[in-house]
Amino acid sequence: MSGACSLAALKVRAMKARGWISVSAAAVAAMLATGSAAQPETVRVRHRATPPAEPIVVELFTAQGCSGCPEANARIEAIADEPGVIALTYAVDYWDYLGWTDTFAKPEFAQRQRAYRQPLRVRAVSTPQVIIDGRRQVETGETLQAAIEAESANRVFPPEIEFRETGDRVGVGSGRAPTGGAEVVAVTFTPGPQTVEIGAGDNRGQRVRHTNVVRSIRVLGPWTGRPVLYALPQAGEGQAVAVLVQARADRRILNGAVRSAD
Repeated sequence: MSGACSLAALKVRAMKARGWISVSAAAVAAMLATGSAAQPETVRVRHRATPPAEPIVVELFTAQGCSGCPEANARIEAIADEPGVIALTYAVDYWDYLGWTDTFAKPEFAQRQRAYRQPLRVRAVSTPQVIIDGRRQVETGETLQAAIEAESANRVFPPEIEFRETGDRVGVGSGRAPTGGAEVVAVTFTPGPQTVEIGAGDNRGQRVRHTNVVRSIRVLGPWTGRPVLYALPQAGEGQAVAVLVQARADRRILNGAVRSAD
C-alpha cells in the first residue's frame, strides 16, 4: 500500500494549560473533600470577564502497519511542542492482519476514531487521520499549522479546567453545555517521541517514530454545565494526562488541559 490506508478500500511536554479555573475558598474546601471517582463533586468557580486563550487538541490516528503513516507522524511531532497545542497519537489495530501487530494499539483507540466518522461525515475510518478539536479533519494538501490557526478562533467561553495541586483530581468549571451534553475524558499518554523497529508488513525494516503515544483513555463522567470535580486515573511513571471536555453528540472538544508527567 502507499498513501493513506483506508479500511473501506482493502509532549505534549509538561506544560501548564492556559485558562485554568480560579477557585474560591469554598471551592478549595470542596476540592479537599473526600469523594468517589464515579461521582462528581460540586465546586464553585469565579468567572473571568473575557475568555482565555485555550489549547487546540490535535489527534492523530495512525498505525505501524500503514505505509502512509510515518509522514503524518512526523507532522504531528513537528507541532507537538508548540505553545497552545495538545498533540495526541492513537495507534489503531485494524491493520494488524497485514502481518505486523501494532505495539501501541488498543481496540478502544479504533473505537474512538470510529466515533468521529458520523460527525465528520466521512464514509469510513482511515489512517493516517488528523482531527483537530473533534471538529474537523485535516484535508489533503492543507497545512496542519493553517488548520490549527483556523480552529483556534472557534471556542467561545469554554469550561475552564484546573488540576488539584496534589495531581489526583481535576475540576471543570461552569459554562453552556452543548446539546446532548458533554463528558470529561482523561487520556493518559507518554510525552515525547518513541521509535519502533517494524519487523513485518508494509513498513518492514523501517524505524517508525511516534510522538505523545496514548496509553489509555477513560471517561470520568458527565459535564452538564455545572462545576464538577473528578478523580484522575493513576498515571505510570513518566506519563502525562490530558483532560478533555467533549460533546457527546457532535464530538467537538470544548476545552483541554494537561497534567504534566511526574
